[in-house]
Amino acid sequence: MSALFEPLLQREVLLKNRIVVSPMCEYSAVDGVPNDWHLVHLGSRAVGGAAVVLTEATAVSPQGRISPQDTGLWNATQAEAWARIAGFVAAQGAIAGIQLAHAGRKASTHAPWRGRGEVPAEAGGWPTVAPSAQRFDAGYPLPLALDADGIAQVVADFRAAALRALEAGFRLVEIHAAHGYLLHQFLSPLSNRREDGWGGDFAGRTRLVRETIAAVREVWPERLPLWLRISATDWVAGGWGLEQSVELARIAHGLGVDLVDTSSGGLSPLQEIALAPGYQVPFAARIRREAGIATGAVGLITEAGQAQRIVAAGGRTWW
Repeated sequence: MSALFEPLLQREVLLKNRIVVSPMCEYSAVDGVPNDWHLVHLGSRAVGGAAVVLTEATAVSPQGRISPQDTGLWNATQAEAWARIAGFVAAQGAIAGIQLAHAGRKASTHAPWRGRGEVPAEAGGWPTVAPSAQRFDAGYPLPLALDADGIAQVVADFRAAALRALEAGFRLVEIHAAHGYLLHQFLSPLSNRREDGWGGDFAGRTRLVRETIAAVREVWPERLPLWLRISATDWVAGGWGLEQSVELARIAHGLGVDLVDTSSGGLSPLQEIALAPGYQVPFAARIRREAGIATGAVGLITEAGQAQRIVAAGGRTWW
């Protein structure tokens, strides 16, 4: 049997193969509620045979949306709409997974085809938050630095969203700590200039991620897997890097994370990404090898044979 189609057991959930549909923003929701577009988009991927179908980055609060058209999971109406979609995905033999997210300083921005940068209040925009009062880039919102109460609310929002995900029938949760969104903003010294317990050294900058994992794992059943998506590197000198990602993965594993979904970048417009086929696979391989945790590999994996070689090689060099 091809390694790509070997099953994988995570806790009490069996992935029928190694193919996972990554989260893809659809910018098609109203008031955070998914609709028929999301049903068809996600359901068709389940029909296609993927083991896991992950939702787009689903905001844990209205303030956490990337755009006004993002999906959310902060109320019962959204949970009910998600339940229909999760049920259909499961009926096709796939595992319904949801990525929970908070966009931080990259929130309140336009859907790509509607422009770039900040959505003004008169067009439905809202104030944004971050570890420090620094814009992502020119034209983006100037965020407010979160205080201790605001940070506690973020953690509580992730916890509450995980509970709603369980009630809606999802069997896998992925915490989004990548691509320059709020949790990643706390991890990177480029965006986290705090001098309190959530900033400074590695322990301070990883604190919010650790608190979020612990809060979600409190309510997410032991029988079900919990994943964490990270950017392995900022691709900027002085930023978050692979060595720190390995150490975070070790810690996350101890807190109950079962797989690190390994991406990169998104934190800074100054990033210089070395693009090539499978360019992020070595990050996933090193994290898997050194942190002792399962990893997912993404990024310019475009052919079945290429994916087969990656899975078959595991933590070894594949190319």
